[in-house]
Amino acid sequence: MASPYSVFFSSVFTRIDPETAHRIAGRLIQVAGRVPPIREALRRSLGRPARPSWRLFDRDIRGPLGAAAGFDKDATMATALDAMGFAFVEIGTVTARAQPGNEPPRLWRLVPERALRNRMGFNNAGAAAAAARLRRLRRTPHGRRMLIGANIGKSKVTPAAEAVGDYVASARAVAPHVDYLVVNVSSPNTPGLRDLQQSDALRPILAAVRDAARAAAAREVPVLVKIAPDLADPDVDAVARLALELDLAGVVAVNTTIAHDLGPGGVSGPPVRERGLQVVRRVRDVLGPEPVVLGVGGISTSADAQAYLDAGATAVQAYTAFIYGGPAWPGQVNRALRRD
Repeated sequence: MASPYSVFFSSVFTRIDPETAHRIAGRLIQVAGRVPPIREALRRSLGRPARPSWRLFDRDIRGPLGAAAGFDKDATMATALDAMGFAFVEIGTVTARAQPGNEPPRLWRLVPERALRNRMGFNNAGAAAAAARLRRLRRTPHGRRMLIGANIGKSKVTPAAEAVGDYVASARAVAPHVDYLVVNVSSPNTPGLRDLQQSDALRPILAAVRDAARAAAAREVPVLVKIAPDLADPDVDAVARLALELDLAGVVAVNTTIAHDLGPGGVSGPPVRERGLQVVRRVRDVLGPEPVVLGVGGISTSADAQAYLDAGATAVQAYTAFIYGGPAWPGQVNRALRRD
């Protein structure tokens, strides 16, 4: 029998422009997170708080599944996402400069595949605005309990030659308020961004972000790099070796794929899963057992998440399946994967 959310999604949300639907849902989630009685009702009914059963970045969390970057771009929904059962939340992608992103339409549903295609272009209010929200959140008891990461990207107007300074500005802003940072050089929707995955271009960015985050937060902030599924295997290995060379915390694998013929933008969801698993295995083989690998791409069920964990992921993230599965989905997956 179809769940109430599935019926609502197919009969209502699919009749609304995808970005408009996301905006409406985002506002409802924001309200739920700001009102303590609603937030706690969500936690009891959907998140169902339980003893921590997982460990990530030296923090105890309630399962291996977190919210991937892209859903909560401006750090406005983290508390409600936590209440709905995500074990951790990665906000962003944020950029040093506020930017509107690409012109609409820029988000499409691929309903038969339960996938999405987007060419959003890092639309966000900027790293300073996100940092202010994170600062306020961390002043609250529930905000301090949460495991929160921030995903940072290059501003579209910043030339590639000035990318280091752009990433550093974002890192300085948000690092004091998060548990980890992800350097995003793999979105297909900012011109030239994926070129920064080449080792010679990537090395100075990662080194500068690592040092800037440490200085801004006055502590060690784990830094990871997020890579594309479309990298050739030797390039995947090269990025993983670079993470080791720079003593980074690890790698996030993978971003959206451009290996499709549907038009501009990257596809997320089940079409990415098999390549995502392959990349996670390669990255783990290079990194060895200690560094963190966050697996993301096409996780729709607890079995999908377990496959990523079996492939070598330390923890996993999802976004697209949350759109299709609804507010009860993250809690269901994390409960299915509990380690008691």
